[in-house]
Amino acid sequence: MAQNQLKKLLGVGFGVAVTIGGTVGTGILRKPGPIAQDIGNPTLIIGVWLAVGLYALAGSLSVMELGTMLPKAGGWYVYARRAFGNYAGFIIGISSWLGSVSAMAFGAAVMSEYIGLLSPSLVAYQQSMAIGILVAFVAFHSLGVQLASRAQEVMSILKAVGLLAFVIICFVITPDKPITATTVRPLAEGGLWVGILAALQAVFYTYDGWHTAAYFTEEDVDPSRNLPRSMIRGVLLIIGIYILVNLALLYVLPMSALAGSKLPAADAVQFLFGPGSAKVVTFLLMISIMGIINAQIMFNPRVIFAMGRDGLFFRFVTHVNAGGTPTYATILTALASILMILTNTYGKLSDIATFFFVLCYASCFAALIRLRQTEPDLERPVRAWGYPFSTWTLLIASLAFLLGVVIGDFSSSLYALGFIAVSYPVYLLIKR
Repeated sequence: MAQNQLKKLLGVGFGVAVTIGGTVGTGILRKPGPIAQDIGNPTLIIGVWLAVGLYALAGSLSVMELGTMLPKAGGWYVYARRAFGNYAGFIIGISSWLGSVSAMAFGAAVMSEYIGLLSPSLVAYQQSMAIGILVAFVAFHSLGVQLASRAQEVMSILKAVGLLAFVIICFVITPDKPITATTVRPLAEGGLWVGILAALQAVFYTYDGWHTAAYFTEEDVDPSRNLPRSMIRGVLLIIGIYILVNLALLYVLPMSALAGSKLPAADAVQFLFGPGSAKVVTFLLMISIMGIINAQIMFNPRVIFAMGRDGLFFRFVTHVNAGGTPTYATILTALASILMILTNTYGKLSDIATFFFVLCYASCFAALIRLRQTEPDLERPVRAWGYPFSTWTLLIASLAFLLGVVIGDFSSSLYALGFIAVSYPVYLLIKR
């Protein structure tokens, strides 16, 4: 086997697992509180979660066309480069990679915090633990894709079962006494629309990962058949889990208590079972984080692997070991996350990661429209449902969201816009 050739080992089971694992993390257990603070209305809360879920589902129908038409590792990068050329591909590829690198650093840091909660004697070593977590994942993935994919399937099943068990408990168990609510402001400063925009930004971040299966089409034994099944099943399961968890939280916690909670799932369990029981949710959070880091350290290196293969990144990242893992790309990705942990910059980058993620979504929809015009005869095993209306609607919605983020949080957006502005000299330096 050539040293820069990925192995075809994956199927539908992994596709569904990596979609769930790459999407469902700590967000669903942490974000409902701030979102309730921003909106303050149960119907609107469910509406926001459902709206972004439908966006992800409709988006997956467009990604399926591109993924089966161009079954290559790299996801958004591959589509942008094919449609708009090397420089556009470089911007989207690096944006996608950096966004996920910061998310992976954030996940490792949060996991170390939860380990500290379970074992207070380790609190002083949180940074070292976060780095150790990433090093351990790199070592594990060096054993090969087969083992890593099986681990992803197991962690995704545990995660889904745990969240569904949480939902059932919330609806079945009756508390002995009513919860004491705290007093909070009902809406975000600036009014309802500002609150909805903030909530959308949070929910977009929580849903990011719905496209993860598309990164592995080059390694899928039958991408034309398996990618559509993986994406649709995975996204529908995610929507169902997210809506059920929110309904459960709204059922157990009054709006004022939910809006004042930093970790509402733990508060709900502690309310139902008493002090100390929240550690169960902490354990579930750790499983969720392990699943999402495992998925991220699988798909994110494949972005720079694809870029290196096309001469838009350093050539050494194209090395693939005997187990099918792009070893050096994986190590470099983990090192970038470790650097963010050491410099404590992952927090700021994770704040603007949603901008990068939605920019990548927009590039995907634009690429589909462009390739329908420039390469109409290219074989398309799957076609986007409702094209052109659905794809144009998704593109306009994505651009509108990006504009809203820039207007609503201009200082943070400057970082993202600054990156795009300085990317050209970096592109000239790296490309061969």
